[in-house]
Amino acid sequence: MSAAGPQTTSRLGSALNPGVGKRELWAWAMYDFANSGYTTVVLTTVFSAYFVGVVAAGRDWGTLAFTSALSLSYLVVMLTMPTLGARADAQARRRRFLFISTAGCVAGTAMLALAWHNDIAIGLLALAISNYCYCVGESLIAAFLPEIARPEALGRVSGWGWSLGYFGGMLALGLALVIAGRAEAAGLPAESYVPWVMLLTALIFAVAALPAFLFLRERGQATQRVQEGLWRRLGNAWRDTHAHFPDFRRLLICGACYQAGIAVVVTLAAVYASEAMGFTMAQTMMLVFTVNIAAAVGAFSFGHFQDRIGHKPALAITLAGWILMVLVACVAVQPWVFWLAATLAGLCMGTSQSAGRAMVGAFAPPRRLAEFFSLWTFAIQLAAVVGPLFYGVVTWVSGGNHRLALLLTGSFFVLGLMVLARVDFDRGMRARQDAAGAIS
Repeated sequence: MSAAGPQTTSRLGSALNPGVGKRELWAWAMYDFANSGYTTVVLTTVFSAYFVGVVAAGRDWGTLAFTSALSLSYLVVMLTMPTLGARADAQARRRRFLFISTAGCVAGTAMLALAWHNDIAIGLLALAISNYCYCVGESLIAAFLPEIARPEALGRVSGWGWSLGYFGGMLALGLALVIAGRAEAAGLPAESYVPWVMLLTALIFAVAALPAFLFLRERGQATQRVQEGLWRRLGNAWRDTHAHFPDFRRLLICGACYQAGIAVVVTLAAVYASEAMGFTMAQTMMLVFTVNIAAAVGAFSFGHFQDRIGHKPALAITLAGWILMVLVACVAVQPWVFWLAATLAGLCMGTSQSAGRAMVGAFAPPRRLAEFFSLWTFAIQLAAVVGPLFYGVVTWVSGGNHRLALLLTGSFFVLGLMVLARVDFDRGMRARQDAAGAIS
């Protein structure tokens, strides 16, 4: 036992940049723990079903209204995040921007408790605000990764954060299930307990995010770069990747492709389970737990493997895993086969999201971290709009054929793998080093 402690400390120290302690690493990873409850409880399980069935009172357009509010928030993120990222870099205030976005998401999540029967406007407004702030915070916390982890350890450190995040999601969902189970056993309607679940989710987010604001350090230095307008900043940032960072540009396109497929799995997994497989609500909840456990295991273990074999091969392997998952899910007739596909989806989800974030960290110049991660956020949010919309259009045109929709969704992973093949990782690293040298 006495030898294990120093060895563990040594491994941690070899993964962290000079001046970064274990407490700061823990604080950074705890933000992933904090915000995962929001996506798991609000977007994937509890509030999505509650809004369609109770707030919108089962109206035919309830699902469309819910997804439209999310799409609007994603669109606003796409249009504003590059400017916010550039400003956070220029003013060296990433932590301040992170605090503001976190406070907005916590407040928006708490506002969801005000959405009762027919309170559609309140529900949609709170959903759009909370999701927008969540996306901004997700981008900003990722921009701290290259300052915390050494270049050769980006994969494993990113994986530590993602794996801890999935446990945060399971904690929030588990507590929500306890509240829901007791209320339903007492014969109480959803309106009596879902608002409390939303308040609890907001509280977990607020408390678990505190270490990030107490212990994360702002290492960037303020610059005098001129802040362009919204559209000019967005256009200039994209053109700059074409002129100086072509491999990062290809990574953005790759991410937009495969994240569209992931967005379908995150947003519509419960719908597919019930519509195509006939799962009950309890089975669907257990399915979500299975996906989160597998994702945590995948993110934690695959990060070490990623650092050994390289970011690009690791991402290629996980995209191939996504393609396999789609094929297994599409042919699944027996429940155990679909459970196998769900477990594979969880493993791929943890690895692909962690691998993508680490690869962005490897390409981002030191003084433009928030800006580059905001471009990555732009690509992800574009995917979040396109993926579920594509799935919905296919099911509509095909008369509700969810298997066909999922099969065609697999094309996003194929496209991502094809674009990734054109990314030259060594050249991308050289571009980053050249940019860092020009600044210094």
